[in-house]
Amino acid sequence: MPESPTGQQFALRRGEQSVVVVELGAALRGYAVGGRPVLDGYTADEPITGGRGQLLVPWPNRVSGGRYAWRGEELRLPLTEPEAGNAIHGLLRWASWEALERAEDRILLGATLFPQPGYPFHLGVRVEYALGSQGLAVTVTARNLGGHAAPYGVGQHPYLTVGTERVDEAVVTLPARAWLPPADQRTPAAQGAAAGQGAEAAQGAEAAQGAPVTPQPVEGTPFDFRAPRVLGPQHLDTPFTELDRDSTGRAVVRLAHPSGSHGSDLWLGEGASYLQVYTGDTLPVPDRRRGLAVEPMSCPPDAFRTGAGLVELAPGDLHTFRWGLSPWSTAG
Repeated sequence: MPESPTGQQFALRRGEQSVVVVELGAALRGYAVGGRPVLDGYTADEPITGGRGQLLVPWPNRVSGGRYAWRGEELRLPLTEPEAGNAIHGLLRWASWEALERAEDRILLGATLFPQPGYPFHLGVRVEYALGSQGLAVTVTARNLGGHAAPYGVGQHPYLTVGTERVDEAVVTLPARAWLPPADQRTPAAQGAAAGQGAEAAQGAEAAQGAPVTPQPVEGTPFDFRAPRVLGPQHLDTPFTELDRDSTGRAVVRLAHPSGSHGSDLWLGEGASYLQVYTGDTLPVPDRRRGLAVEPMSCPPDAFRTGAGLVELAPGDLHTFRWGLSPWSTAG
């Protein structure tokens, strides 16, 4: 039999819950409860597409142009989204991760991020997946192993499903009071660059992308999902912040079946202050709009350039990032 394109497959079980984590990028391939999928994942013989379940280290989302400044030094990352001219989703999602500890309902994997062009910093990264009575908990830690402070961000890219053919029918609740507009809506200069209005406008857009974006209130906009509502045909590839949290300190995103019979809560805990929601409209058929990507993040897009939410990881320092999934059903 040919080896899986995602390497070793690590299966976790607890009661009716089952999870599969893969060696490639320590990605979360699948999660089901009682045979019902919680994630829109992929099989062992399929490659990862659309970032499904991937860990995003040492930055989530995009770095515009792959360029950023750190401590007075201009750095340039490989353009891993060449069609848009961006560096996307970090440097460890296509790396092999090692299983460090294993149990029936828990696994700890690790990888080392060595200094390299565009990111001359040295990190040790660990991720724990653990099944409990309330669902799946994910903890990502990163320690600066080098001698210089490092810019750092983290996120993950699960696609949720409630079993509908398309996410359009799903009922969504987001605890976010603010959203962040995309780069081409930030300033007139940036809008001009997006419309191809010459080098001067492009330079203005480049400068604008180096400044933090002011979060915009969701109230009165199509981005207000604080009360449950059917997603419908709305297109999202949108960062959200100013998250309302419960008494435990968690912000909870809910995806529910239109019948109200079942769904999943994705919670954001320590270190998770932003989320990106993506309806998958740019994915190829049949993946398009099949699942809803709800991506917990420590920082928004372009944080390496703007500094918004960016962690300055001093030598020896440890950063912790927690999120998880709690599937639910109204059946007795």
